[in-house]
Amino acid sequence: MKNKIYLFLILFIFMIAGLINQAKAQDTVVTKTYHGKLDSINSGVLKQKRLIQVFTPANYKPGSTDKYDVLYVLDGGNWNTGLILQLKNFLEGEPYVPPIIIVSVLNIDRIKDFTPTHADDWKTSGGADNFLSFLKNELIPHVNKTYPSNGNNTLWGHSLGGLFVVYALLNEPKTFKSYIAADPSLWWDKVYLPKMAAGKLPALAGLNTTLFMGGRDSEDGKSMKIDTMDTILKKMAPAGFTWKTMMYPDETHSSVRLKLTHDGLKFIYKGYGAQGPTIHPTNGIFLKNKPIKMWFFGDSSNVRYTTDGTEPTLASEKIRKEFTLSAPGKLIEKRFSNNGKYDISSIAEFKEGTYLPGLSKVKNSIPGGFHYAYYEGKWDKLPDFSKLKPLKSGLTDTAFKLNKLPAKNNFALLINGWLQIKEDGYYFFALVSDDGSRFYINNQLVIDYDGLHGGDGARSYIAPLKKGFYPIRVEYFQKEGDADLDLLYLTPGISDIKKLISVPFELQYHHQ
Repeated sequence: MKNKIYLFLILFIFMIAGLINQAKAQDTVVTKTYHGKLDSINSGVLKQKRLIQVFTPANYKPGSTDKYDVLYVLDGGNWNTGLILQLKNFLEGEPYVPPIIIVSVLNIDRIKDFTPTHADDWKTSGGADNFLSFLKNELIPHVNKTYPSNGNNTLWGHSLGGLFVVYALLNEPKTFKSYIAADPSLWWDKVYLPKMAAGKLPALAGLNTTLFMGGRDSEDGKSMKIDTMDTILKKMAPAGFTWKTMMYPDETHSSVRLKLTHDGLKFIYKGYGAQGPTIHPTNGIFLKNKPIKMWFFGDSSNVRYTTDGTEPTLASEKIRKEFTLSAPGKLIEKRFSNNGKYDISSIAEFKEGTYLPGLSKVKNSIPGGFHYAYYEGKWDKLPDFSKLKPLKSGLTDTAFKLNKLPAKNNFALLINGWLQIKEDGYYFFALVSDDGSRFYINNQLVIDYDGLHGGDGARSYIAPLKKGFYPIRVEYFQKEGDADLDLLYLTPGISDIKKLISVPFELQYHHQ
């Protein structure tokens, strides 16, 4: 009797293990909790109840007006969705992607749902059209109504799920903004989808749709026929459709999901979190028939510019690391993101003028640093210094350091004096600060960098100056974080080296 009981327990354990493995193969088992909401929808199209699991961003507060992009994960469940959640959290922290909603679409019959045609060896195959209708007409409207969706949707799928991703792109390209196909089974039905692609791709023109597709760089990987689709895309992809194919060596059909999903999310959100194009100087005075050298710093890919004040397009001139501005006007540079949502522009405006007048000398002044006044208070923008009483004053000499001031946060500085200019020509000024700052020369505000921001950016100004002394003023406040303030410049004599320097102490004048 005991042996029978032991035998029954062993068989039971193997049976449970088999069911778990079978469920894992179908990608519907949840083995780890990710605090998602289990939801369902009764589908009239599919004639069945379908389960989804929805993961809203960690910082989302019910009742708020915040809206988010939505990533729909086919073959839902922990095996795919768990991986994507961890990747999303990592990429969001960098930040390469914004906070997004993840909708994990659980399976009942993946063969039926993901395949576009019927194959005799796959008895339930051929239901992709109905499943796509379910997504478009039932699931997406339900998510948009129930959760804080902004309607900007991405579809992710692996293997047969990847096949369906490409099917959805070709047949209903407006349903999703972006598509990620991981090792898609494009071999299906004698490469049915690649064959139909040529006739479908023209409909993607101008939609700003994005596709990231890839698989294994191996003999087994070639059997997926991704290269066949890639060849067609290279020949037939229309303007306004952004796509990329990546093949990964030394990966399996399962492991390729990690790298491909990481790169795919970065690709479709390329441009998110980026600052505006970094071009300098950002403003200034242009002398007639005296060109200005312009410099671009950072990643210049996907950046276009115009000099006539019109909005740049992808057909506009590509930005260069260094170029010459030959006439005054409004220069607009634009960084284009892959899906259009995160395009960002910057404007540099130059007005024709003459040399700013300087003083031949300043009575009762000596070199060795500007004068500063120190204040304490809590501000989100620069205060009115005329209404404040300084707690400390001194000189910005060799002993002056921000970290030696009484407070590390919630303070402000007012710096003024005279800057000696020793040669005629264009002078390039740059103001770097964390938090807000302004720079005045000859009592004119020329750089406004006010507000709460980090110290990883700068504002700049170019002005033609004659030999002499120029009154300057710098206003600065620090709320919290690491304090940072630098006034840098480039003189005509060193303009070719493109290396800004701090104003030498011997050229900083203050009253005795």
